Amino acid sequence: MKTKLLFLALFISAIAVATPKITVIDDFGKKKIEVGASENDAEIYVNGKQVGKGSTVVTVPKDDCVTVIAKKIGYLTEQIEFCNKKDMTKPPKTYYIEMKRDDAYDASIQTDIANVDIEMVCNTMEKDQAWKLINQIVLSYIDVIEMTDKETGYLRTAWSLKTFKQNTIRTRIIIKESSTDPLVFKVKLVSEASGRPTTSVKSDELYKEWDRVLRSYSDVIGEFQARLK
Repeated sequence: MKTKLLFLALFISAIAVATPKITVIDDFGKKKIEVGASENDAEIYVNGKQVGKGSTVVTVPKDDCVTVIAKKIGYLTEQIEFCNKKDMTKPPKTYYIEMKRDDAYDASIQTDIANVDIEMVCNTMEKDQAWKLINQIVLSYIDVIEMTDKETGYLRTAWSLKTFKQNTIRTRIIIKESSTDPLVFKVKLVSEASGRPTTSVKSDELYKEWDRVLRSYSDVIGEFQARLK
């Protein structure tokens, strides 16, 4: 009998040593919110990490806050913060995000002519005639020329600025003579976006090249191609 009891004690001791300790995390007080977006393919992020599309369940720990962002191309980015703190309004059980159209997106087109040099060969025009025509075309789109030099064949307009709800777009035209025989000009339609509203035109560090062009400038390259010959 003593032998059996000793063996049982040793067996229980061995199990206790071999079994890993389990730490129970107390998540008492957390709140869960069912979040849905009006666009079922909108990407939903929680604290910068994508957690779903269209809808998800967001957990807000006790005494903490989380930031929820909904994104979709062609729509404004929506952001909301939920907090689970005593001195703040309790988070709702459900939350609906109404996605709104991006006015900058709707006012522009995607194109491969932005921010690239496009050659214009003048086979039937002398430089004086071509230069006069270039200035006429440029001024019909942007009425302020920042720099011009007929001798070197260089022209650059000032930035034309357009502000939207969540974006600022700046556009300019640059002309460079690249050859005299034959007479060739390079035209560049520069389109840049800051990704935020009311950005100063002088804040170069905030702008990046945009693969879209405002509709008001979408025909400028085609007009150069049609009239410079």
